[in-house]
Amino acid sequence: MSSPERVAESPRSEGSATVEAITANLGKVVHAREETLRLCVLCLLSEGHLIIEDFPGVGKTMLAKSLAQSVDCSFSRLQFTPDLLPSDVTGVNVYDQRANQFEFRPGPVFANLLLVDEINRASPKTQSALLECMQENQVTTDGTTHGLGRPFMVLATQNPIEYEGTYPLPEAQLDRFAMRLTLGYPALSEEARMLSEQTSDPPLDSLGAVSTAARVIAAIEEAKAIYVEESLHRYVVEILRQTRGDSRLYLGASPRAGIALLRVAKARALSEQRDYVLPEDVQALVEPVLAHRLILAPEARSAGLTQGELVRQAVAATPVPV
Repeated sequence: MSSPERVAESPRSEGSATVEAITANLGKVVHAREETLRLCVLCLLSEGHLIIEDFPGVGKTMLAKSLAQSVDCSFSRLQFTPDLLPSDVTGVNVYDQRANQFEFRPGPVFANLLLVDEINRASPKTQSALLECMQENQVTTDGTTHGLGRPFMVLATQNPIEYEGTYPLPEAQLDRFAMRLTLGYPALSEEARMLSEQTSDPPLDSLGAVSTAARVIAAIEEAKAIYVEESLHRYVVEILRQTRGDSRLYLGASPRAGIALLRVAKARALSEQRDYVLPEDVQALVEPVLAHRLILAPEARSAGLTQGELVRQAVAATPVPV
């Protein structure tokens, strides 16, 4: 695909600098691949939500806290348990005897960054309390709608090896997460350095903010303005259709998945100091954005295939615009 003549690589913009600063700040605390940390920031700039699925103790919660401290915005944490109620998430109307009226008490969801720990341990009824928040940035209680502030991002964690007593997320809720990431175990040298840091002077305790909510919102708007050629729109749709027509998949990618893919691709272009999206941006993001939304057919599951493999095959089978 030829780049538009009207655009050229420009000096580092404020949005690009914001991505670099936050990514570097996260690296001071979380010993994960730089690309993984960058994807977290790109998810924030695309106004998406993130689910981190990995083994216990690899730093999922620390990553969420580090991101909140790096941006200097409001942060809430919810530990999902089977006895949690929807009102514990969104808030509740309480009767005020002095004023002789009901008063809304906001729940933890009224924050810029909401960490939902072990999201699959709460009942489906409680999980569904996040649906409206994640899609429409608002909460409706007793017929009254309350808007959420910007930026707003849900970071959810879940353990991929403990399923006893859990409630797997329904497809409708998984589709509302822009990306799913894994942190993995750090390299030997990084893990040794982590042990030294965490047992003497934990870096999270002294982590300072490198950006503000206002700067993040400005970067979000800057990413929205990134140019996307029409052939790239068709390219994304063709990838989606490859997943929908694959007999090994019970459920392919939705139109919402395509929107999320392009939003994150725009944020990546911004971080690369470009004001236009390339096919490489889409290809670099397609697996973390699409894989968790797909449902394997029984025969594909029994054959040991994964969603990631089928996504990569869908990309390989789609002609790249030139």
